[in-house]
Amino acid sequence: MTHATRTPRALRLGVNIDHVATVRNARGSAWPDPLRAALLAEASGADGITAHLREDRRHIRDGDIEALMAAITIPLNFECAATAEMQTLALRHRPHAVCLVPEKREERTTEGGLDVAGDQSRLADYIAPLREAGARVSMFISHDARQIDASAAIGAAVVELHTGLYSELLADGHSELAERELAALRAGAEHAASLGLEVHAGHGLTYDNVEPIAAIPEVMELNIGHFLIGEAIFRGLGPAIEEMRRRMELARGGA
Repeated sequence: MTHATRTPRALRLGVNIDHVATVRNARGSAWPDPLRAALLAEASGADGITAHLREDRRHIRDGDIEALMAAITIPLNFECAATAEMQTLALRHRPHAVCLVPEKREERTTEGGLDVAGDQSRLADYIAPLREAGARVSMFISHDARQIDASAAIGAAVVELHTGLYSELLADGHSELAERELAALRAGAEHAASLGLEVHAGHGLTYDNVEPIAAIPEVMELNIGHFLIGEAIFRGLGPAIEEMRRRMELARGGA
């Protein structure tokens, strides 16, 4: 099957509100409120809200998850490391989706994909109760076929392909290398879909680089946070989200 014959389907936008909490926590105050950002994102056309509860609580906190679950009407994508504490919290709150990500305390942001292939047995046991509770379990991984195969084997419903390297290569002016990475992401998305996995993508996406990712037919959802929260400083969160949706729809052949 060639890329030309594959038909793109509707593309959802998940808005990550982590860095509203980053700004709040910098002053130790209650403002700005991540819940207010989530409600504004919902009103501005977001299809879901993503929040990463890190072990060190550097941005999103437990109370934020409670508030989001109580107030938003669109799905919550609960990002977390595969730890016993986070499993307990996910089972307590029962969000729509649980996305497992690698996590290191010293990193500024998530630096790579989860090594599902190297931890397959433990992760299969880890996600079993989440699946039984009705959560759509996602693996945040690279486009490596081994990681995709392992994600399917353990029963994940979704893989989210890490677009960070693609984004960095473009930003640094390495256009040929970025094209190779984009081709690998396309191949990974096609392979994942062939195994029955729903394909999402995210990390480092901006107005300047989102359209080639949004144009990948198998990708059903983009999760974007840092750029949108930064852009909101200049144009407001609602208009920032609306412009991202416009570019996503343009990539899918919309007006």
